[in-house]
Amino acid sequence: MGDFAAWVFLFLVFPGIVFSTLLGLTLSWVDRKVTALVQMRRGPPASQPFWDVVKLLGKEVVVPEQSWAAGFITLPFVAFSAAALAGTLVWLALIGSPVTTVGDLIVVLYLLAIPSLAVILGGTASGNPLGAVGASRDMKLLMAYELPFVIALLVAVFQKRPVGAAEASATTLSLQGLLAFQDAAGSIISRPSGVLAFLVALLCAHAKLGFVPFDLAEAETEIGEGAVIEYSGAALGFLKLTHALLLSTLPALLVLVFWGGMGEGAGGVAGFIGKVLLIVVLFVLIKNTNPRVRIDQALRFFWGPATVVALLALILAQLGW
Repeated sequence: MGDFAAWVFLFLVFPGIVFSTLLGLTLSWVDRKVTALVQMRRGPPASQPFWDVVKLLGKEVVVPEQSWAAGFITLPFVAFSAAALAGTLVWLALIGSPVTTVGDLIVVLYLLAIPSLAVILGGTASGNPLGAVGASRDMKLLMAYELPFVIALLVAVFQKRPVGAAEASATTLSLQGLLAFQDAAGSIISRPSGVLAFLVALLCAHAKLGFVPFDLAEAETEIGEGAVIEYSGAALGFLKLTHALLLSTLPALLVLVFWGGMGEGAGGVAGFIGKVLLIVVLFVLIKNTNPRVRIDQALRFFWGPATVVALLALILAQLGW
């Protein structure tokens, strides 16, 4: 019973769903606060994201008459569950928990793709033409950024770096294995290939979050929230919570894979928090200094320069750079 209680605590409380969600909502406040400062506004109080979600969870879910009701209602909860599990696996690796999975980097990548797929299916299930347009754009965007994102993460997997007279190679899909390699050989981002891969992964994570300039699936000034236009109440609340989970998971994943994860002691924790906040601030600055792109421009960017740079980084990693 003790082991069962420990597992429940790990997956539901810390570092599981509760912790990841609260951290994501806090980071969403950082996003809104920094955005306000960039626009010379005061911004909301720290509690605002929490009250926004609480308000949505208490409202009625309106199901469109023309929708596929079962899928329309269920998919937001599927998205939330996948994001929560992905976040839990990342945080378990960061805190050094012995609970791991075989090839957990691949598992995390699959789980991180599910929220976008759920939004795509939910937008289609709504029966709203604008929802279908948003779903179509999100599907194309998903296919665009997933390729360079995977290649960029593989740079860490196949990274080689001299350690003394010998050469160490990561060659592991284990998140804890990547941390162990960086403990022995230094962070991935300290190499030229790591810098290139980190920048590509950062932009792909930015698109995965649906931030400007890659917010074309929800483009509120064009297609009125697009894929989520028909969502309301608790269903919309869980989509907001899913976004908050991704906002806490993706920066943590980037720090884990490229930046050495979380060090020991208070200094290591403080350094990790600083790295995560830096990535979130970079997200905010990018989205506040760039106009929205068209879907064809996004496809050309991710399948063109982003993929080429990721492949270059992969080649440099194999050469020990």
